[in-house]
Amino acid sequence: MPMAELRRRAGEFLLSRVAGDDHGPRIERIWGTPGERTYGPSDPIWHVNQDPSMYTGGVCALFLQSLHPGPMAAVATYADYQADPWARLQQISFHIAITTFATAEDAEKQFALVRAVHSHINGVDDFGNSYRADDPELLRWVHDAETWSFLTSYQRWGRGHLTDAECDTYVRQSAEGGRRLGATDLPETFAELEAQLEAFRPALACTPAALDVVDFLTHRAPLPAYAKPGYQMVIEGGKSLLPAWARQMLDLPTDSRTRRRQRALGHAATRLVGWALGGAQPSAVSPPGSSSR
Repeated sequence: MPMAELRRRAGEFLLSRVAGDDHGPRIERIWGTPGERTYGPSDPIWHVNQDPSMYTGGVCALFLQSLHPGPMAAVATYADYQADPWARLQQISFHIAITTFATAEDAEKQFALVRAVHSHINGVDDFGNSYRADDPELLRWVHDAETWSFLTSYQRWGRGHLTDAECDTYVRQSAEGGRRLGATDLPETFAELEAQLEAFRPALACTPAALDVVDFLTHRAPLPAYAKPGYQMVIEGGKSLLPAWARQMLDLPTDSRTRRRQRALGHAATRLVGWALGGAQPSAVSPPGSSSR
């Protein structure tokens, strides 16, 4: 098989898992619809959120988020991720893409949709504490874990590198979306982001549901045999990004040899994802009428 055809097929397979079989119309809607954008090509959030490093960053975010009993209970009860993990992944990736790159009007519709869904999600976590998906504090944890993971992955393996000031801008721009979902008291700088993550630690716990997330994504994700080596590289790279305390809580290896191996796999995975997407995904150019404000 010619290399170009192999690349195209790899990219289409990857997009079908991350963006769905109907990814073509979705991509066209996001990039092709004319109108004012909230962000543009000069914004750090634009660079980070379209980089292949988002894949390992996403794995890190999922593992980190699983350590809060409230959000973890909501995912275990309502998301049904084991029955159809790709549908869950597609919902998350579509939300990030449309709120970062689509028109401001489409982004606001997406925020409103997610707020409406969250308003119906509630229950009791493993420790008997009530939770609501629209609780500003739980939304803050989910937001902080996601923002930290994406930025950390980009800084380690991304196609560019942000200055300290640009990292702060990324945190601030990400906070705009978090607030529109209902989160409050979000960080405005990277230092504030790390401080908030540290402040959450007393509320975190490694529940059976959290361990099941790690086990499912590591060993039981439904994939054809030919896709498993590349997928495993992404998973191991995501694990390497986790803070040492999170790795310990999730009972993941913390020795330096394992971490070096995982970092090498994460680097290779990011390059592989970028190569595959380059054969299938339309060029990420500035959409008509885009503006940064």
